[in-house]
Amino acid sequence: MQELIWLLPTFPLAGFLILVLTAGALPKRVVAFIGAGSIGLSFVTALLIALDFLGAGEDFFVREVWTWMSVGSFDPGFSFYLDGLSLVMMLIITGVGFLIHLYATGYMADDPSFSRFFSYMNLFVSAMLMLVLGDNLVLLYLGWEGVGLCSYLLIGFWYTKPENGYAARKAFVVTRVGDTSMAIGLFLLFAQLGTLNIQDILEIAPLEWDVGSGLAMATALLLLGGAVGKSAQLPLQTWLPDAMAGPTPISALIHAATMVTAGVYLIARTHVLFELAPSVQLLVAWIGLITLLMAGFTALTQSDIKRILAFSTVSQIGYMFLGLGVGAWSAAIFHLMTHAFFKALLFLASGTVILSVHHEQSIFKMGGLRKALPISFASFLIGSLALTAFPYTSGYFSKDEILLAALELEGLGIIFWAGGVLGAFFTGMYTFRLFFVVFFGKNQGHAPEKEVGGWHMNGPLIILMVLSLFGGFISIPVDPVFYAGEGHAEHHVSGLVHGFMIAVPLLGILVSYLYFHAKVFSVEKLMSYRISKELHKFWYSGWGMDWLYDRVFVFPFIWLSRINRADLVDQFYAGIATMSRAVNAVLVKTQTGYLRWYALSMAVGLIVVMFFGALL
Repeated sequence: MQELIWLLPTFPLAGFLILVLTAGALPKRVVAFIGAGSIGLSFVTALLIALDFLGAGEDFFVREVWTWMSVGSFDPGFSFYLDGLSLVMMLIITGVGFLIHLYATGYMADDPSFSRFFSYMNLFVSAMLMLVLGDNLVLLYLGWEGVGLCSYLLIGFWYTKPENGYAARKAFVVTRVGDTSMAIGLFLLFAQLGTLNIQDILEIAPLEWDVGSGLAMATALLLLGGAVGKSAQLPLQTWLPDAMAGPTPISALIHAATMVTAGVYLIARTHVLFELAPSVQLLVAWIGLITLLMAGFTALTQSDIKRILAFSTVSQIGYMFLGLGVGAWSAAIFHLMTHAFFKALLFLASGTVILSVHHEQSIFKMGGLRKALPISFASFLIGSLALTAFPYTSGYFSKDEILLAALELEGLGIIFWAGGVLGAFFTGMYTFRLFFVVFFGKNQGHAPEKEVGGWHMNGPLIILMVLSLFGGFISIPVDPVFYAGEGHAEHHVSGLVHGFMIAVPLLGILVSYLYFHAKVFSVEKLMSYRISKELHKFWYSGWGMDWLYDRVFVFPFIWLSRINRADLVDQFYAGIATMSRAVNAVLVKTQTGYLRWYALSMAVGLIVVMFFGALL
C-alpha cells in the first residue's frame, strides 16, 4: 500500500480539475460527491498506508514518481517521503479535512458558487499534502505556495464585498514576506550543502556546520521567517484574524487542518538545523510565548465569534512554537493534532450557530441558545473544555507535555513555563466568555426556530466531539523522527506543579463564570475605569500591530505611489520616444527631393569627415 502514497494529493487534485473544467455545469449533488468524496478517498488511502507502514515496522519509506527537473547536480523529483511525522500530518489533513468538506456540503448548499468553492478546497488539500509528503524542499515549497494561493482564493471567496478582497490581499502579501525569507533560505542551503533533499540536508548539515555557526543561524532564521508567516506568529500574525472574511468551513480548514500548521511542520521537519542554531531555537520559544500571550489578551476583547476563535488559533500555534523552541518536538506535533480536533469542532459549531441566527456573528447579539441549538451547545462545551485543557480532554495531555518540557529547560525554563500557564488562564477566560454569553446570556432578539443542520453537518460535529474528548489517548509515532530511537525523556515534577497547571485554566473559567454568567462582578463597572478602556482599545486593536504596519509600510508606500502617479520610469522612456520623434521631424525636413541639395549635403559631409580625419 505504501507505493500508493502518490494517490493522496492526486485524488483532491483530480477533484479540482474536474470541478474547474466543468465550470459549475454539474449538479450540486455531483459536485458535493466529487468535492468531499475525493478527500474521503485520500483519507481511506492514507489510513491503509498508515496501517501498512506501522505493520511493517519501518522508520521511513520513499516513493519517487518522476524527476521534476535536472540541471547539473540539481535534480529534485516528485518524490514522497513517509515517516512518523508525515504519517501524522497526512491523517490529520485528510481526516479532519474530509469532515470539514462533508460539513461544507450542507453549509454552502445555497451558495451559487458551490462548485467553485469545492474546487478551491480540493486544491488546498492537495497542496497541503504535497507540502507534508515531499521529500525535498522544492516539492515542499510547491505545496507551500499552493496553500498560499488557495488561502487567497478562499478568504476572498465572496469577492463582491470589498472588505473580503482586502482581507485576501492582506493574507497574500503578509505571508509573501515569510515566503521570500524561506526562498532565500533554500538558496542558501543549496549553495552551501549542494542539495535540497530534506534527509540529505539533515545528515550533511551537522558534518559541515558547527553548533552556533553563522551559516546554521542564518539558515534557521530564514526558515523561521517562512514559518512565522504561514503560522501567523509574531511579527506576521496580523493576517489571520482578517482571514475570517471567508466562509466558516474555510476558516476551519485553514485553522485546524492545513495552512497555519505548515510553519510548525517546517520547523519540526528541519529540526536538526534549529538544533545547530540554539539561539534561533530559543527565539522560536520566545516568539511562541509572546504570541500566545498577545493573542490571549486580544481574544478577551473581541465580539465576533469567529475572530475570538481566530485569535485562539494564533495563541495555540504559539504553544506549538513554544514546544518546538524548548525541544519538545513530539509534544508540539501532539498539540498540533489535538488542536486540529477541537478547533475544527469549534469553528464548525460556530458555523451552525451563525447560520441558525441568520448570519449574525456578534456574540453580544446572541444569547440563551443552549436549548434552541443543542448540538452546537454540546459541540461548544466539549470544544471549549478541550481548548482550555480541562483534565483528560485531548488538549489537556498535549498542552501539559509542552509546559512540563518548558519547565525542565535550564535557565529560562521557569519563565517559559510561567508564561504558558498564564496563557492557559486567559484561554479559560476568553473561551468561556464566548460560551457563557452565546449559550447562557440574555437573548438579544436572535432566537432561532430550529438548529440548522442535517446528517452531513451534525455527523462531523459528533465525530469531532469524540476526538476532542478522547484524542489525547492517541499515541503518535513521531519520537523516532526526533530522537533517533532514544525516545524523549520522561517528566519528573511534583504533584503540586501538576495541580497548579490544572487549577489555573479552571480559575480562568471561574472568572468568566463570575463575570458573564453569575454576574457576581460587573463588566460595566470594570470598563468604567479609564485604564480599562485604554487597555481594551489597545488589546482590541491587536496591540496596535496593524496601526504600526500602516505607518511604517502601508502609508509610505501609498505616499510614494501618489507622488509617482505619472510614473517617473515611464516618463523617462516616454522622453526618449518624444526626443526620437523630434529628431525624426528634423530629419524629415532634409528630405526635399532636390538632387542638387543631396549632392551639396554629401559634399559638405565629406569635407567635415576629411577635416576631422586630418585633425586626428
